[in-house]
Amino acid sequence: MTATDTGFTRVGPVTDLTVGEGRTYVVDGQQVAVFLMSDGSVRALGARCPHKGGPIADGQTDTTKVMCPLHQYTFSFDDGRCTNGTDIDALPVFQAKVHDGQIHIWT
Repeated sequence: MTATDTGFTRVGPVTDLTVGEGRTYVVDGQQVAVFLMSDGSVRALGARCPHKGGPIADGQTDTTKVMCPLHQYTFSFDDGRCTNGTDIDALPVFQAKVHDGQIHIWT
């Protein structure tokens, strides 16, 4: 992981990701779950479910949300909020992008 001039941190090549699956990276001491979307973009959320600490990167995704594999709570990629209508805390959302084949995360 290396810092860039723009404030983003490069975490690795986008080829490390598969569409619809996540991977956890540590960025500035924080665990971040990164997902490759079908359009080639990447989305990034906190890597631990606020309910029971489930591994968010292992969850199933669609274009708008990810489902925690432990108890099926779903979290929006846009704002990190739980979409199941419960009062579970939101996940942190991180700005993410792909540049020159590399994943960059802003923390």
